[in-house]
Amino acid sequence: MPLPAEDSPLLYGHASSNGYVDPDTKERRLLRKLDRRILPLTCLLYLFAYLDRSNLGNARLQGLPDDVFGGDPTGIMFDSVNSAFYITYILCQVPWTVLSKYYSPRLWIGCSAILWGLCSTFMSTANTFSQLVVARLMLGVFEAAFGPSVVLYFSFYYTKKEYGTRVAYWFGFAAVAGAFGGLLAYGIHLTEVSIPHWRLLFLAEGLPTVLLGIICLFLLPDRPESTEFLTPAERKLAIERVNRGTSSDFGAVVNYRHVLAAFVDWRVYVAGIIYFGLNCALGSLSAFLPTIISTMGFGSIALSQLMVVPPYAAAGLFLVITSYISDKIRSRGLFIVAGCTFGGVGYLILLGVTHNQYVRYFSTFCVAIGTYTSIALVLAWFTHNLGSETKRATGMPLFGAIGQCGSILGSHLYPLTEGPAYTRGFGISSSLLFLAAACALMLSASYRWENKLRDERYGEPELDERVDTSELADKAPSFRYMP
Repeated sequence: MPLPAEDSPLLYGHASSNGYVDPDTKERRLLRKLDRRILPLTCLLYLFAYLDRSNLGNARLQGLPDDVFGGDPTGIMFDSVNSAFYITYILCQVPWTVLSKYYSPRLWIGCSAILWGLCSTFMSTANTFSQLVVARLMLGVFEAAFGPSVVLYFSFYYTKKEYGTRVAYWFGFAAVAGAFGGLLAYGIHLTEVSIPHWRLLFLAEGLPTVLLGIICLFLLPDRPESTEFLTPAERKLAIERVNRGTSSDFGAVVNYRHVLAAFVDWRVYVAGIIYFGLNCALGSLSAFLPTIISTMGFGSIALSQLMVVPPYAAAGLFLVITSYISDKIRSRGLFIVAGCTFGGVGYLILLGVTHNQYVRYFSTFCVAIGTYTSIALVLAWFTHNLGSETKRATGMPLFGAIGQCGSILGSHLYPLTEGPAYTRGFGISSSLLFLAAACALMLSASYRWENKLRDERYGEPELDERVDTSELADKAPSFRYMP
């Protein structure tokens, strides 16, 4: 039987007797096709990216300090190795993401995955402190080419009302990584092998990343206008969709005026403050949650690693639900305020309740849910509020780089000498989350005010109409922010 033509109704659903195909049906079919190809690959990559950057927390409980650091009684060497990743990750985000616009997303994302997977695998061979630091530095270099580029890549295919949920699915795999990492560490801890358990952990999390990177080289779609994954009719529809409410670049180009515009936009730096507070909580959570739970007196090290799973699972569920609602009502700021406040309250409980292990364990759910939900929403919030593709490619990694400085701070807030109370760490993390909530409230109010002024001056634009942002980015008169 011959295949239907590219524009045939059979490709998109039912047609009327005169051959007319409902545009909504075409769009739903295209969206499903994109989701089936893009989301599994990028989500699995982020799962292993997060495992590879955060597995030190589990490796710490499996003997890494004794084998490599000579014991490390103060925990300072562990903190230094943990924070080394963020140094190169911060420095490389902006140049890597802007540079990625010149290259095929398929090749850029696939090669970065292969390279960071190799770095993670080589961590299993480290015998000295310096070798582990070098491996972590290089891990940061190559993961910096992945995370912000994927957030930009999603904007090539998904509209404003779809984007937040897709970012939530993607970022939700960071929470899945926390849960899966705990399960994997628990299983490895019970395994009888001839090599140290922490080395096996690095191997088990590094090698699959290399394989996934190779798969991406062949299966991940390129930009809408050039990918062979879509038919000509589907490419035309994909380009039309991504230009709703804004306008995308066509091909591998960089508008250097928009690069400068991102650097002088005050809202990018306020977003950096929000992201700083969230990443301080996230960085400390991923590296020290197994240690913090182990101080609550629930039992063995293996059980402590297993009890890491439920907070991460709850965080993943909440962030997807919240992001879906945020997409539907086209508002993100107030959800971020609520999430940051919820996480801050969780740290206050850890700070104030010292003898009830069940209340303290509940507080880890508050921290995980508030932190992960807010980060996913911040990423989605700014992707379309920056107006143009080039400004997104600069502004997103710029506030991301500022925010990742919080991860370095979070890596040094929980020295073993301050356990089990960790008063300084819990107090600083709580304060930064409340500061992030205040900044998110201010940004949301500023977006609403700006939209109101433009409506009064230029009139209300039609929802999702194409807006020419090629010259002014988000300052274009017809552009409206998502508050």
